[in-house]
Amino acid sequence: MENKKVLLGMSGGVDSSVSALLLKQNGYDPIGMTLELFAGSSCCNVSTYIDAKNVCNSIGIPHITDDCKTLFKKCVIQDFIDCYSNCKTPNPCIECNKYMKFGYMWEKAKELGCEYIATGHYAKTEYSEKYGRWVLKKSNAGKKDQSYVLWNIQKELIEHVLFPLSDFEDKEQIREIARENNLKVANKPDSEDICFITDGNYKNFLSLNMDPKYIKKGNIVLKTGEILGKHDGLTNYTIGQRKGLGISYKEPLYVIKLDGKKNQVVVGTEKDLYEKELFADDINWLIFDELQEPLKCYAKIRYKAKEAEAIVYPEENGEVRVEFTEPQKSITSGQSVVFYDEDGVVLGGGKIK
Repeated sequence: MENKKVLLGMSGGVDSSVSALLLKQNGYDPIGMTLELFAGSSCCNVSTYIDAKNVCNSIGIPHITDDCKTLFKKCVIQDFIDCYSNCKTPNPCIECNKYMKFGYMWEKAKELGCEYIATGHYAKTEYSEKYGRWVLKKSNAGKKDQSYVLWNIQKELIEHVLFPLSDFEDKEQIREIARENNLKVANKPDSEDICFITDGNYKNFLSLNMDPKYIKKGNIVLKTGEILGKHDGLTNYTIGQRKGLGISYKEPLYVIKLDGKKNQVVVGTEKDLYEKELFADDINWLIFDELQEPLKCYAKIRYKAKEAEAIVYPEENGEVRVEFTEPQKSITSGQSVVFYDEDGVVLGGGKIK
């Protein structure tokens, strides 16, 4: 008899709540699980637990919570701080997916005798004849597709992952299902901010949690070395930033580099933001074990960017060089570059150096 037990990650929001409903309606045996990640955060507070438990009660499935705050601090929060300490701009959702939602949760699923885990992400899994394996794909949700933040999960896990929302095209469809089924979270607003930064001010969070030596004042300079002004700590700036630089010049200037060794914010004109090449490490391939020859694909350099034609070349130590057909704007160290084929299959990804 097929094992249809599913451990579903539930945040108390409408996406994971409707996912629970759809799993139950499609013959699965879901258990709702809320991970306690960071006390007082947008996805870890009393109302989160109550909302998730109430939804589970209303559709007749069990709900459990699990205290993961220590692991979350080690794998997600510390990585966030370390990245900024090294002039990188992190995406903590990607670390959370790797270590918490598709790492820790899968271990719990096996303990509970579950064959699958599920989340409310807008993404898709399916068996691919082309690759002869289960693959992760873009969902039908267009701009809301979240496959970009899932590239770092284990490829062996993909066949055990369910995304109940994969075929929906917009959020209003999800809310309508929730209303039709009297789920009280139907109109609950989306959480957009970094969950562990409760006031939305990441600069304040870093000032309280980072070694002060990384937040000291320094110079803002042109790429020629000409000093234009002072900055108040490299963590307050990001590649492509134009506003809030506090300098005047004959034409608009943008942050083009953060130089940790010299403690300088380097600025240039808009054309200086465009590059045709990047290097990436921490590579995770989802369709094979390693890249052995150049790979033509579509590469995406940030969550809201469009995929662009590129060729990925293998380098030493498992790193890659990505060469784009057209120059890309504001390639940012610490962000992820994710590789897709022409059918929207996620081939893999890595961290921009």
